[in-house]
Amino acid sequence: MAKLRVGVIGAGSWTVASHLPNLVRRRDAGEVEFTIINRRNPELLGKLKDKFGFQKATTDWQDVIAERPDVVVVGSPPGYHFAQANAALEAGAQVMCEKPFTIDPADAWELDATTKRTGNQLFVSYGWNYRPMVIQAHRMLHEDGGIGEVEHVSMHMDSVTRELLSETGDYPGADPEAIPQPDTWSRPETSGGGYGQAQLTHLLGVALWLTDLRGKQAFSLMTAPLDAKVELHDAVTLRFTNGAIGVMGGASGHLGAADNRHAVELRAVGSNGQFHLDLRDNVLWRYRAGGDSVRVPLESDAGLYDCRGPIDAVVDAALGRKPANNSPAELGARTVEILDAAYRSAESGVLETVSTLDRSPA
Repeated sequence: MAKLRVGVIGAGSWTVASHLPNLVRRRDAGEVEFTIINRRNPELLGKLKDKFGFQKATTDWQDVIAERPDVVVVGSPPGYHFAQANAALEAGAQVMCEKPFTIDPADAWELDATTKRTGNQLFVSYGWNYRPMVIQAHRMLHEDGGIGEVEHVSMHMDSVTRELLSETGDYPGADPEAIPQPDTWSRPETSGGGYGQAQLTHLLGVALWLTDLRGKQAFSLMTAPLDAKVELHDAVTLRFTNGAIGVMGGASGHLGAADNRHAVELRAVGSNGQFHLDLRDNVLWRYRAGGDSVRVPLESDAGLYDCRGPIDAVVDAALGRKPANNSPAELGARTVEILDAAYRSAESGVLETVSTLDRSPA
């Protein structure tokens, strides 16, 4: 069988630290070949081409599309995701797109429409959604009635991003050569914002996948200490289309706290019970009316983050294996539209309505 041809657009720090090593596993298994890699910095681009053994390298992302690869990884700043992911889908590729999915929610729903029209799949890089613990949580909320209709959710995330978002340092695990770029993380014109875009997109990616909720309105407060150009902390109150309400908090934590492990927590109360997921402290619990209580025993690393799942899924899709898509474009669009309303609320000081409620999942 011919090997799948892989193209990479925007080989930034996380792509180099995570996506490319995960693709190396599939190359070592004889399933893919590294066809073409793109990055704007020509010196670093040449180093990456040699280090990972790509056949071609280019500073123009459209050259990647022209190669017609089977798999395209989009790792560029968020402001470029729509044009690049859409072009890759139209060219026939299966796509893995970095988070945040897009900045404009209309673009996100357009990408969802493109996947449906072309039949090609797009996987947003929500790595937690492929971890066994979160997959088990999804089953607990979708089998045998779950906890009924969700009425209230409480979501929290904190992670080591103070230095990254204030442009005073990197994040733990960043590739030492491919330094994180400000336009990816901390320049609102291309990043779309700060902690919300950099991290709360992950929290929403988990919470909305588990609960199937869709945002309707948001009121938010955001702060930017350390003279940062983007916000480091977020507090958001939400109303969802099914009538549920919720709160979401996000904070840029301190280096070394909790061994630099992300806090991701979801608590939900439904018409027939309640649910608690905590990825830092490894809690997975569901209670249902009548005394049906299940607390799942977990290993200490159950909630650790990795992004192996989305890479394996996009390769498997290109191989025709029909993998589960736990992070589709539709889910990405539901996260983007909430973040968009939250950022608009922080600027206007009033409750804002989700701008794309006329765009519904098919």
